[in-house]
Amino acid sequence: MRGIIKFIIALLLAGMSLFTYWCNTQENEFTGQKQHVDMTVQQEIALGLQAAPEMTQQYGGLHPDQQAAAKVKEVGQRLVQSTDVKASPYDFDFHLLADEETVNAFALPGGQVFITAGLLKRLSTEGQLAGVLGHEIGHVVARHSAQQLAKSKLTQGLTGAAAIATYDPSDPASRTGAIAAAMVGKMVNMRYGRQDELESDRLSVRLTGEAGYDPRAMIEVMKVLEQASGGAGGPEFMQTHPNPGNRVAEIERAIKEEYPDGLPEGLQQ
Repeated sequence: MRGIIKFIIALLLAGMSLFTYWCNTQENEFTGQKQHVDMTVQQEIALGLQAAPEMTQQYGGLHPDQQAAAKVKEVGQRLVQSTDVKASPYDFDFHLLADEETVNAFALPGGQVFITAGLLKRLSTEGQLAGVLGHEIGHVVARHSAQQLAKSKLTQGLTGAAAIATYDPSDPASRTGAIAAAMVGKMVNMRYGRQDELESDRLSVRLTGEAGYDPRAMIEVMKVLEQASGGAGGPEFMQTHPNPGNRVAEIERAIKEEYPDGLPEGLQQ
C-alpha cells in the first residue's frame, strides 16, 4: 500500500512539473523562438540588478582603470546601438571586473554584462572584445537565464518524482536509483547550457558583423579561451560550456550562413 501511495505522489509531482513547464510559453521577440519561461522581462531586469553588486564583489569589485572600463562600455554600447538589440526591452550596462587572474565573462538576466580583467588582457583587438560582449548580449536577448530557470525547475520536479518512486528507507540499495535520477537531471541541465552557448556564439556573429566588426575575431577568442584552459577540461559532456576548439566549427558555419556571399570589406578586426 505504501508503495502505491509513493507511486501516486511521484506521478502527481511529475505531472505538475510537466504541466507548469509546457503551459508557460512565450515567443522571444528577438529570436522568434517559442520558449518555456515563467518570468517576465521586468522580473529578469530586477533579478539582474539585484544580483549585480554581489557578483561584482566576487571578482574583487570593479577595475580601477577608468580608460579600460570606458572602452568596455563603448564597445558594448556600439553593439547595442548598431543592431536590433537597441529595440529590445533590456537596459544594457557593461562592467570591467578587477580580477586579473580569472578568465571569464558573463551576463546576468536583464542586461548586466561583465568581463574580467584576466580575460580582457588576453584579448589583442577591439573586434575580439566585441565578440566576447556580443556573445554575452546574445545570452540576454535569447533569455537563456529565464529558460535555464524553467528547465531547472522541470528537471528538479522530475528527478524528485523519480526519487520518491524509487527510494525505500528500509532498502539502502534503493538509494542508487535516487542518486542516478539526480545525476541524470544535472546532466540534462548541462546539455541545455551547451546549447545556449552555441546559440550565443551564433548571435555574436550576427551582432558583431552588424556593428561593423569582423566576426572572425570570435575564432581568435576561442583560441584564447582554449589556451587559458590549458587545452583540457575533462569530457565535454560533463562541462557546461562546449570545448572552445569544438566551437570554432560552429562559428565558421554561422559566418557562412550569415554571409553566404562572403564578408563585406572594411570590417574592424
